[in-house]
Amino acid sequence: MPRRDPAFVDLALQGGGSHGAFTWGVVDRLLEEPWLEVEGISGTSAGAMNAAVLASGYAIGGRQGAREALAAFWRRVSRSATFSPFQRGPVDVMLGRWTLDNSPAFLMMDLLARILSPYDLPSVAGNPLAEVLRESVDFAALRGGPIKVFVTATSVSTGRPRIFRNADLGIEALLASACLPQLFQAVEIEGEPYWDGGFAGNPTLMPLVTELASDDTILIPINPIERPGTPRSARDILDRVNEISFNAVALKELKMMALLRKVADPGNSEGAAWARMRLHMVRNEVMAALGYSSKLNAEWAFLEWLREAGRRAAEDFLRDHARALGVRSSLDLDAMLAGV
Repeated sequence: MPRRDPAFVDLALQGGGSHGAFTWGVVDRLLEEPWLEVEGISGTSAGAMNAAVLASGYAIGGRQGAREALAAFWRRVSRSATFSPFQRGPVDVMLGRWTLDNSPAFLMMDLLARILSPYDLPSVAGNPLAEVLRESVDFAALRGGPIKVFVTATSVSTGRPRIFRNADLGIEALLASACLPQLFQAVEIEGEPYWDGGFAGNPTLMPLVTELASDDTILIPINPIERPGTPRSARDILDRVNEISFNAVALKELKMMALLRKVADPGNSEGAAWARMRLHMVRNEVMAALGYSSKLNAEWAFLEWLREAGRRAAEDFLRDHARALGVRSSLDLDAMLAGV
């Protein structure tokens, strides 16, 4: 790609368990471009962890430090799952399928989650990612670093999002953002219980427009917005319900942003920010072939496959839309949100 003037951007990272390794691949490729300057990142669940690891690594070692930190984080995720009961069945391994649908442990967990809560099974209350985050994120560096981070968790009592910023980010905030209530007890912060941020913002986009100077937001989606056909099995129906639920908030926020951009007063300081807003999206064409259960598959081979898919998607994005960054939106919100 020819040399060009710097473009300041912010990133919006969705959550999705181990599927977040796709996002790792995307940002790994974007960080190779010296003209791309990341001012801020909003992330939820796995997106929040990618954001914190990236910002921490960047604060310590710049672009290369961010790339190395992300690679080390996902390697630790895989190692921590080495002895996990959630492993692919022999037939799926032989056929090269990443699903855990035939894993006895996954099937048992899926059944128990419909009958028992994490409070009935205190032995599974802890999140194994706590130690991984402790080894992967230098929170002091993150708080003083140049990249602004916004992490969303959902208040259990109000259902509203809470956005954690650099100054109040810690392991608890990241675990809260990734706390699926079927698997883990709510994470309490300052006496308030929190669940996965995807229920309230996946991810939250507002602060990227109102609190940052950059006018270009790059969305990196994980959950497919569209799937062909009608799901017919109980598992496929539940998978699609979960995808729709976690996309609904983001789609509504995008709709609101599209309307505000049209009616904003460019003479007003906040209105000017909305009027200047430019949106872009990295196409994610691999998730439609992956079911919910694979979000719990942390095999290194799978994470590498997702990373490479993310890098290819970023390469396609740069080829098709790099010239739009800093100039115009490359995402047609009206077409994307038709009927929303």
